[in-house]
Amino acid sequence: MIFAFARLACLIGMATSVLAQTTKEDVLVRIDEKKGLYEDMALRIWSYAEVGYQETRSTALLQERLRAEGFTIEAGVAGMPTAFTATYTQGTGGPVIGILGEFDALPGVAQEAIPERKAIPGQIAGHACGHHVYGSGSAAAAAALKDWLQATGTPGTVRFYGCPAEEGGSGKVYLVRAGLFNDVDAVLRWHAGDRNEVDTGTTMANKSAKFRFQGIASHAASAPERGRSALDGVEAMNHMANLMREHVPSDTRIHYVITRGGEAPNVVPANAEVFYYVRNPRREVIDDVWARLEQAAQGAALGTGTTVAWEIIHGAYELLPNETLGRAIHANLTRVGGLTYSSEETAFAQAIGKTFPGGRPLDLSLATEVQPFETGQPPSPNSTDSADVSWVVPTMGLNTATWVPGTPGHSWQAVASGGTTIALKGMVVAAKAMALTGIDLFTQPELRAEARAEFLRRRGADFVYKPLLGDRAPPLDYRK
Repeated sequence: MIFAFARLACLIGMATSVLAQTTKEDVLVRIDEKKGLYEDMALRIWSYAEVGYQETRSTALLQERLRAEGFTIEAGVAGMPTAFTATYTQGTGGPVIGILGEFDALPGVAQEAIPERKAIPGQIAGHACGHHVYGSGSAAAAAALKDWLQATGTPGTVRFYGCPAEEGGSGKVYLVRAGLFNDVDAVLRWHAGDRNEVDTGTTMANKSAKFRFQGIASHAASAPERGRSALDGVEAMNHMANLMREHVPSDTRIHYVITRGGEAPNVVPANAEVFYYVRNPRREVIDDVWARLEQAAQGAALGTGTTVAWEIIHGAYELLPNETLGRAIHANLTRVGGLTYSSEETAFAQAIGKTFPGGRPLDLSLATEVQPFETGQPPSPNSTDSADVSWVVPTMGLNTATWVPGTPGHSWQAVASGGTTIALKGMVVAAKAMALTGIDLFTQPELRAEARAEFLRRRGADFVYKPLLGDRAPPLDYRK
């Protein structure tokens, strides 16, 4: 009997705690109370450092946390074993607000959480783009919104999207293609960075493929005339691609790495592979440049007596900004404020700042303050598969200072910062700003309507979504 009363008192206390979360300030307090759960999860995902489509432990951890928070989990969506949705619905007829979460790492940048270059032995990847805090912070925001819906009885749905393989795998494109955003009113996202801001600029559209040349193996010294070098095909293609750079729009980016070049110098390589990216702020330019790149591959094969085939790996649109949502996010980010560095964090920042090339001075105000809201910003040189989401539903996000100011993305310094309390503080700022903006979207139908009107105006009346990667299945082995 005593146990029954104690259990009842506990349940009443939990219910009272949830029901008390009726204001934005209550929600901020609740996030602080629960942040330890999400900070621990972020650091565990940082230590897992799993690359695209291989994030089995990371996705399991996120799913376990959101299931414990009361969400319904649908795993393995859109043909991707590590993708999932987590949904909570209160009542009927309310809006659906989506929150994106990522969790894949980058190969080649394993690093300890210290301000000097030191790889972790035996680890092949690192969270150099902050996706460990991206997924965990977004989950914290989704959970806070769920608690608020439950406490206030507001009808609506919050849906977390567990998005794998952002780094070149286009995980979100397959979610879009599968129609998983068709019922969503607005989507919120964020990203790791070195400052707190809402960026209203677009991004680069991006397309990639692996070009595989097939030749004829032979002894490179005693019978070279009987061989046809697949590596020659790769090098000829690369030479032609480099000549193209003078004759493409100046804001185009072409990157490549030779992923296979042969096994031994005295064997004419029978197989070789080169992995290409092409970027531009307008996807129609990519279509043109890409067609020329394919012609270069065919010409290289013809000229070297080899054959070539290619596999499209990923494709992403340019981001479609939504300033209406951006202003709402900025207002809430300003309310939350920036980070407060401890003396230890300041010492870490100063030490890692000394490793930046060019002797750039350290400006901690980028982390401690919120940057002004600006429109008409130039396109970012980066690309993201979140862009495809932004063309099917009003979407907007923010950046927070999870890295020491001045840190470039995809660097060992980003990995190092990501394993510290600096990253965790930035994550909590993002979670709070998104949760507060979610409340605005649930309670202000005029905000949703204005965001939708801007979305339709920017997208155009005749828009039909066609993914740049076509109808291919997710490239689940692209990192293997």
